[in-house]
Amino acid sequence: MKKFLKAEEIFFRVLMFLSTTLIGTVLFLIVFSVIKNGLPYLSWEMISEVPSGGYYFGKEGGILNAIVGTVYLSLGSTLLAFFVGLPVALMMNVHLVRYQRFVNGIRLILDLLWGIPSIVYGAFGFTLMVYLGIRASLLAGIITVTIFIIPIMIRAMDEALKTAPRGLLEAALSLGSTRSEISYRVFFKQCIPGMVTAILLSFGRAAGDVASVLFTAGFTDAIPTSINQPAATLPLAIFFQLSSPISEVRHRAYAAAVVLFGIILVISLLTRIISGKYKKNRINF
Repeated sequence: MKKFLKAEEIFFRVLMFLSTTLIGTVLFLIVFSVIKNGLPYLSWEMISEVPSGGYYFGKEGGILNAIVGTVYLSLGSTLLAFFVGLPVALMMNVHLVRYQRFVNGIRLILDLLWGIPSIVYGAFGFTLMVYLGIRASLLAGIITVTIFIIPIMIRAMDEALKTAPRGLLEAALSLGSTRSEISYRVFFKQCIPGMVTAILLSFGRAAGDVASVLFTAGFTDAIPTSINQPAATLPLAIFFQLSSPISEVRHRAYAAAVVLFGIILVISLLTRIISGKYKKNRINF
């Protein structure tokens, strides 16, 4: 029996090692390929200028419009999804804690919504635009991406809130606190690092998605000055440039991917710093 358990332990250790190595290798190859093909073509002109006429045919200009549009759309949709999703996650873990079957049903629905391809959300957003009479714009893109990332935001915050000690709820109730006070003053503060992770995950999905904004945000060479104007995004710029038969334009697509990596990296570092700052406030039972 001991030999069997030992062999089983060795088997799963080897399996975990191989799985980790495979994932790490794939990630390294993706990052290496993008940096190798894009970094030599990345320049200050490309980052600081908007496209000039014929940019997507190899002429001068840059992707500043796509960078600004990505930041606008990602920040707007992430903030909107956070303010909508936070009350839902707190409701599930504080107000409805006695109705676990109902809460598990909500989680199942959210998991199903999480698994729906983003192109379906894009089609839904386009239908909603037609019904409401909204043109392709930054506003339409933000609304569509918000609907797309809300299930991700809620489930990520839900998993963070589930790590909070259950004794916190009982102790706070015994002191006369209302469930609303417990939600925002106890559970939210206890799970700030997990909330930051949820925001980061949602921001990454919002910044990197193409299908949900293809027909909703539109595309323009100008920087939007109003939410009613079309907005370019880096994923769309990468998509259009990779579709070009011109070699130089395809290399610019990789350079744009390097910029997108950089934006995600900066946001990741900032959120990790904020998360680490609030970890010391956690209560461990």
